Amino acid sequence: MNAYDFKVMKRDGEEKSLRDYEGKVLLIVNTATGCGFTPQYEELQDLYETYGEKGLEILDFPCNQFGQQAPGSDEEIHTFCTGRYGITFPQFAKIDVNGENAIPLYRWLTDNTRFDGFGKSPMSIILSGVVRRTDKNYKNNGKVKWNFTKFLIDRKGEIVARFEPTNMKKLKEAIEKCL
Repeated sequence: MNAYDFKVMKRDGEEKSLRDYEGKVLLIVNTATGCGFTPQYEELQDLYETYGEKGLEILDFPCNQFGQQAPGSDEEIHTFCTGRYGITFPQFAKIDVNGENAIPLYRWLTDNTRFDGFGKSPMSIILSGVVRRTDKNYKNNGKVKWNFTKFLIDRKGEIVARFEPTNMKKLKEAIEKCL
């Protein structure tokens, strides 16, 4: 099984096969419009503009599971993201990434990656405390911990790396290696 074996829902409710992205490098990210990490949309758009023609696709999945920070309809979220950050990469229907309602793509991603920590920045320390309150065992499971967790998929549809929201520095280098 690989990433191309999954189907997801577009904002308009239509099903989309990830097979349509076969041969591309995918960056799959769960997002939120009211999060401290929301400005990462600008960095993601920069990555898309820099590497899109080389085969990078960024797949944006809004998620309201962390602090209820993605309120609104799919269209309201999309209007915010295009208006404020000018995103042009695909944005899909709002989803759950953890729990019984998690979409199959995210079940696969979290079952096949592990959490390697948030790093050592001040934001990392704060985020660890917040996550610990809802998941005492957070360090030992693959669940998505917060908004803007990113999964990098190579051209064969295999998971290459997982990046927590506090770790944007190594992302560009990893994308370049995959391309």
